Amino acid sequence: MSEHYFLVAVNSPFNGSLLTYKAPAAMASILKRGTLVKVPLGKRSIDGCVWGVEESSSVVNKEKIKEITEAETEIFLSEIECDLYQWMASYYHYPLGQLLNDVLPPFLKRPRKLNFDQGLGTPIDMILNADQQNVVDTISKFGFDKFSKWLVHGVTGAGKTLIYLELIKKILAENKSVLFLLPEINLTPQFLKTFQTYLNVPIYSYNSSISNSDKFGLWKLLQEDDAPKMILGVRSSIFLPIKKLGLVIVDEEHDQSFKQDDRCTYNARDIAIKRASLEKTPVILGSATPMVETYKAFVETDHYFALKSRAQNAKLPSVELVDMRGRSKIESEKMLWPYSSESIIKIKKALAKGEQALVFINRLGYANYLQCNACGHQFACPNCSTNLKYFKKRSELSCQTCEYKERAPEMCPECMNINLTPKGFGTEKAYEILQELLPDKKIERFDRDEIKTFTQLESVLEKFHNKEIDVLVGTQMLSKGHNFENVNLVLILGIDSQLNFPDFRSNERVYQTLTQVSGRAGRFGKNAEVLVHTLAPENKIFSYLKKHTFEEFYQDEIPMRQLCSSPPMKKLVLIYFNSKSQETAIKESSHQANSLRALCDTHFNQVEILGPKPSMVEKKVNKFTWSLMIRSADVNQLHNLVRTFSKNYHPPHTISLKIDVDPYYFD
Repeated sequence: MSEHYFLVAVNSPFNGSLLTYKAPAAMASILKRGTLVKVPLGKRSIDGCVWGVEESSSVVNKEKIKEITEAETEIFLSEIECDLYQWMASYYHYPLGQLLNDVLPPFLKRPRKLNFDQGLGTPIDMILNADQQNVVDTISKFGFDKFSKWLVHGVTGAGKTLIYLELIKKILAENKSVLFLLPEINLTPQFLKTFQTYLNVPIYSYNSSISNSDKFGLWKLLQEDDAPKMILGVRSSIFLPIKKLGLVIVDEEHDQSFKQDDRCTYNARDIAIKRASLEKTPVILGSATPMVETYKAFVETDHYFALKSRAQNAKLPSVELVDMRGRSKIESEKMLWPYSSESIIKIKKALAKGEQALVFINRLGYANYLQCNACGHQFACPNCSTNLKYFKKRSELSCQTCEYKERAPEMCPECMNINLTPKGFGTEKAYEILQELLPDKKIERFDRDEIKTFTQLESVLEKFHNKEIDVLVGTQMLSKGHNFENVNLVLILGIDSQLNFPDFRSNERVYQTLTQVSGRAGRFGKNAEVLVHTLAPENKIFSYLKKHTFEEFYQDEIPMRQLCSSPPMKKLVLIYFNSKSQETAIKESSHQANSLRALCDTHFNQVEILGPKPSMVEKKVNKFTWSLMIRSADVNQLHNLVRTFSKNYHPPHTISLKIDVDPYYFD
């Protein structure tokens, strides 16, 4: 019986390795690139994917070649999907077989019936203004039958959603489907309601709240059914096998949630652009605060749209800085901390008018840490190089890096002093103070500590929209795209902790956060205001915010990026060395830094190696992390160096390695 040989991408850490397997003629007839299989590896049976046919004449030691044991027929990969995963594995220097295993849904023999929301197809009752119409007309005229990429840069409330809707309806009318990417699950209810109202097709959600059965069921449906539909999902939905894909939209393209920080460190925005190019379809990026790299790539092209005014004649909010310097010495102000007397008066006035207010603090908990008044002892995590955060409601000290928790102490373990002072503040503290000051008002928290399920999320948002909540106190979850009709006052607390952070993107992140949070106010025509509490009112970031000018921020930011050779001037890759032994992590990262510098001297002279240095939190879950930065303006040299390293480096068993291409954070 003749045997056929195949190259299989196996679920193992061999970077780029394709292993040869054989199959009898009966099975070989159904095997092609993209067929999912089970194969033996050592003493185990593991998942794999057929990646190509190998000529019998080129196979050596045929008697040692093992046989494919099983072929999957329910789910497969198309040629375009295979090309996308091949590109990802190469660009992100991640093992192909592991990548496939990461992105595919868990297989289920009997998935339950798939749920979806049927759109009502209600006519759109809003009229596009001139700027919005120009975006729709320009993209439509360019055509939907070829690859194109566009940036819609509109201030908060500029009406990007209406633009999306008009374009989506055009695509659906051509019997094609649309993929709409959101940065986080908490935006799903709002967009789902909009699409349900105005689109007349099935609408499917894809995020962490849906079951494995629904994930598998949706993959199967999308592979089999080419009828037009709307897919609304978070970053992982970029891999869904949508037939007749006609448009990809990435809303809030700047958002850090699109970047995966473990396993394959991909950015869903960049994968969306690559997939659109393979599918020969348009991709639209939207943001009020695009990433500096994105803005630079688009701003001088015909594919950039600047929407500088809010829709429906709504005005952007006025911004007032509240100087918090010296307030701790004023007794009346100490009682209100972290608020100010001005902000409490403004909240009371807003609520008296029947309006609602938002309070933003990008920190969980009651306090950043506890400290003994007598000896200064702080309570640190035994597993990580961080202090334990204090949660008053559950009387607990908790590590935000690992899962370590302990009961809040009644006295200092070092000197037995009972006076322990909470330092700093988070959403829990801000919430408690408002409850004390406004006992007759309904105050709710909107953060990961309080909201743990999608059902809770929907419930709080519905109550707020129905005006059953007066003030919402929350974290980043508040800042992203929410359309609150009755909010004309926003307070921003604790933003100083993000200023002057040792990271070239710190100013960009602060500007984005301030702009996005501020943008929740005044979206329906009323005069609105934003109060920013700060100890550094002279910082230029606040002047950009007051003038609502991204262009000035960008013009000031680019020289700084040039000065420190950072993106978009140069590309970056970080290589992390992780070990239970600090000495091993330092020694190994130093040794590899020297090896890479030697490689640069001889073959890659346009590439710099910086480091090693410890991560910002050096010890996490009893492991120490040191990293190297690889930097270059020559993209080919940069990737060729990393490729050479990853193919030839075999880390000792005491070291685990992570390669982060285009890093967002410098951990």
